[in-house]
Amino acid sequence: MVVTLIIVCEVGFWVLLAAGLALRYLAGMRRTGAAVLLLEPLLELVLLTVTAIDLKNGATADWKHGLAAVYIGYTVAYGHYTITWVDGHVAHRFAGGPRPVKPPRYGLARARHEGKLWLRTVLMAVVAATLLQCAIWYVGDGDIGSLRSWQAVTLRAVVLHGVIALTYLLWPKKDPGRDATADGEAAGPRQKTLR
Repeated sequence: MVVTLIIVCEVGFWVLLAAGLALRYLAGMRRTGAAVLLLEPLLELVLLTVTAIDLKNGATADWKHGLAAVYIGYTVAYGHYTITWVDGHVAHRFAGGPRPVKPPRYGLARARHEGKLWLRTVLMAVVAATLLQCAIWYVGDGDIGSLRSWQAVTLRAVVLHGVIALTYLLWPKKDPGRDATADGEAAGPRQKTLR
């Protein structure tokens, strides 16, 4: 039941997002569209409640409960970011809004961008690990190995994403357009023209 609810919540996220944006930009009902978008957190609240009830009714804590906690953590950390990104693209495409700013591709600006995304992953892991720890305390002496393994998964995600983000800082990608200009100027002294 929990896995089905996770799938329903994910589908519901995208359905609410599409409905909210359609109301905002296609139907011109900006406030109603915003209200629909504000319903998104209710999906996670429903998932959290059903997961807790499932455990309270004696279900063995397993991978489904861990996945639910990670899904909630991911939505808390990346949900608003995703909605804002999609909203910007829809506003540009259908409402004459400005072209969305693309993330930087080169240099320290890209490293900062990746660092901010990594901080979102840290938030995801903190939320998920906290929910998992609450579930561990709630279960008590029962089988909690699966919940502990999901806590390890969130830690591995933070470390892996951190290493990837760090590579952008240690080895920043250079702008090829800028390098070509710099190379052209540094190619050597200008030749004198003969008259």
